[in-house]
Amino acid sequence: MCRQVLSASFARGRITCLRRAVSEQAAYEGLSGRQLEDFVLAVNEITTNAVVHGGGRGRLRLWSQGGRLWCEVTDEGPGLPPGWMGDARPPAGLATGGRGLWLARMLCDHVTIVSGPKGTSVTFAAVRD
Repeated sequence: MCRQVLSASFARGRITCLRRAVSEQAAYEGLSGRQLEDFVLAVNEITTNAVVHGGGRGRLRLWSQGGRLWCEVTDEGPGLPPGWMGDARPPAGLATGGRGLWLARMLCDHVTIVSGPKGTSVTFAAVRD
């Protein structure tokens, strides 16, 4: 059974409020400690990516299903750049950017990225203890 937990639009300047709402809902859904912190960090990174690279705004959806808390972040930006590789390697050297998707992959389960010229969607989950 799928149960919607949170659905919200966001834009630049609203990520902090969204992060708080996600943290509260995730805790209510049973995430705690490091697991909660990792999930909220992944949400923060992906929503920031949507604002910075995906057109300045996006949509977040949280739901509970199959013992996991799921998050989907979508934007309407130009999509990931040509040649973007979706591997699990960390960004090279001292690069200041490019860690958001990598962090989400390291911190969460079932990370799926779908991107094209009409936007990007990133879906990931945290397993509840």
